[in-house]
Amino acid sequence: MRGLGDLEAEIMDRLWTWGRPATVREIVDDLNRTRPLAYTTVMTVADILHRKGLLRREKSGRAWSYRPASTREAYSAALMREVLGESPNPTGALAHLVEQLTPEELAALRSAIDSVGGPGREQPGDGPR
Repeated sequence: MRGLGDLEAEIMDRLWTWGRPATVREIVDDLNRTRPLAYTTVMTVADILHRKGLLRREKSGRAWSYRPASTREAYSAALMREVLGESPNPTGALAHLVEQLTPEELAALRSAIDSVGGPGREQPGDGPR
């Protein structure tokens, strides 16, 4: 998984924000408010996002209706996990990240850790010993 290109990010942002499936025509009409894009360009990029597994689609009349395959948060988490997995020193990478967090981000990280059980939490398949 890689980060998104500019147009891919714009399409995904709209679909995540709208929270509903949308046709290419709806996406193009919204994108054209800020910059002119051809229908075929957006259709091609939506198809690429579908092939990458980032969008799901279903027929809506004669057109395809697209929706994100996961939430924005799940996508962001997968990117972070991928980058962390590429580090030869994940502990060091995490330490550097934590050093750069704002107090608000650090509080959000602590809250997220608490919400999933925190360090030492029981893992699936771990039962009483």
